[in-house]
Amino acid sequence: MADELRLTMERVGERFNLGEYEIDAYLAVLEHGQLTASEIADRTSIPQPRVYDTVRSLSDRGLVELRESRPMKIVAVDPDDAFANVKTSLEELIEELEARYTAPARDTEAVSLVKSRSTILRYIEEIIEAAEYELVLSLTPDLLRRFRDDLAAAIDSGVSIDLLVTPASRAPDPEEFNYLDVATIARARRGITSPVLAVADGEYSIYATQDALRDDRDRYGVIFNRSALGFLVSGFFGTVLWSTAETIVANGKRRPFPRRYASIRRAVKDIREIEGDFYASVSGRDIETGDPIVVEGRVIETAFEDTEEVASLHIETEEGVVEVGGLVAALEDVEGQEILLGRDEVPNRDEIV
Repeated sequence: MADELRLTMERVGERFNLGEYEIDAYLAVLEHGQLTASEIADRTSIPQPRVYDTVRSLSDRGLVELRESRPMKIVAVDPDDAFANVKTSLEELIEELEARYTAPARDTEAVSLVKSRSTILRYIEEIIEAAEYELVLSLTPDLLRRFRDDLAAAIDSGVSIDLLVTPASRAPDPEEFNYLDVATIARARRGITSPVLAVADGEYSIYATQDALRDDRDRYGVIFNRSALGFLVSGFFGTVLWSTAETIVANGKRRPFPRRYASIRRAVKDIREIEGDFYASVSGRDIETGDPIVVEGRVIETAFEDTEEVASLHIETEEGVVEVGGLVAALEDVEGQEILLGRDEVPNRDEIV
């Protein structure tokens, strides 16, 4: 099987190993249907002495026919016939390569730099699919349409999605585009300076400029695969981008309780928007010692500023009231890394997927 795969790759490579003269001659013949050698020389930059070698090379590859007349005619072969075998070989080759492909492990890489537009798009898609309960995105209108089905599937599976569309002037009209199919809440922001980003569950994330998606080789995207680094992206999203955008639609499909949160800001927002008692189970670490800690009890108070710079929970526990902040908290007692909210009792961590 390995030998057959190598042979297939060699065949495909040979067929497409065309030089500059061969490409120019082939395109000229395709455009006119048939040409003589002198006509090819007139219509291209191929020197007259090189034309015959060039067209014979094309003939050997089955891309043109040489009709021995005076003068010799070079006739185009229908590309569908000329590349039929290559098309089949490519399909078979892709299937074989896919079977051998193993996604590279990211466990050891906290940060990756990518420079390919297609790679950036693949990572955005992967991050959307990786989200289990929480997703924040900043997308251009074109990307929104591209990933519409993926976002709709995430909403249907119970993921809470904060969607930012930029620039606002090109955002789809809400009367023509159903934002609530793809987002829990959607906002639009002016300007093309807003970056493209996506964060799944507060951890797996990507950050890229809009220019990086315009095939500009000098641009790049950055992949973060650690919660502490993903927080940089989600924190920037919440405090800089989201707070300076205008709401398009809100109150989309919401998950039932108990709910799991990566962002304390989102947890606080839900508590403030929904009446009644809430109970929390927060896993995190003591900000003084760095020791891991779980805080459980009834939420008796919340703190939240419109700028989203401050968000915290006051939880009544058996040992007293504990103040919980978000990642890299400094003012509160505990840095909350994962937050579970329930309505009637403290959520059982073992029962929430």
